[in-house]
Amino acid sequence: MAAVEPLTYREPGIHTIYLRAALAAGFLSAVADRFGLWGPRGSPHVAWGDFPHFLSYTGLINPWAPAPLVPVLGWSATAAEVAFAVALLLGYRTRLAALGSGVLLLLFGLGMTMGTGIKTALDASVFAASAAGFALALSSAYPWSLDALKVKAPTPDSNS
Repeated sequence: MAAVEPLTYREPGIHTIYLRAALAAGFLSAVADRFGLWGPRGSPHVAWGDFPHFLSYTGLINPWAPAPLVPVLGWSATAAEVAFAVALLLGYRTRLAALGSGVLLLLFGLGMTMGTGIKTALDASVFAASAAGFALALSSAYPWSLDALKVKAPTPDSNS
């Protein structure tokens, strides 16, 4: 029986492409749901179906928040999700976008735990997605990204 070769990456950081795409897809899918792009409320596999139902859920997972703050939280979370998704897809400031994603998803998970119980957060894999964000932030290279295309400006030669 032949020995199995260990898995090696030909290009450092190639796994980050999958992490970036998976996190971005999760954010964009959730945003699409709250704007009814996956269908109306009550359709199969639709969590909210519209923004008012999403804001109701936002209040549920932020039981500490006074009612006037709930729309601010809902819109802020939505803006952050879109911003992080675009940055991750483009690979722009990837480390910062990944760190922000990890923190945002951790906050979602903690809010879900406080508002609906730990099982909801675990079933939605929010903590796993948060860990993916933190792992991505710790990566050493981001191939196929705008970050990888950045070229350092030449420094003036001290002898000239």
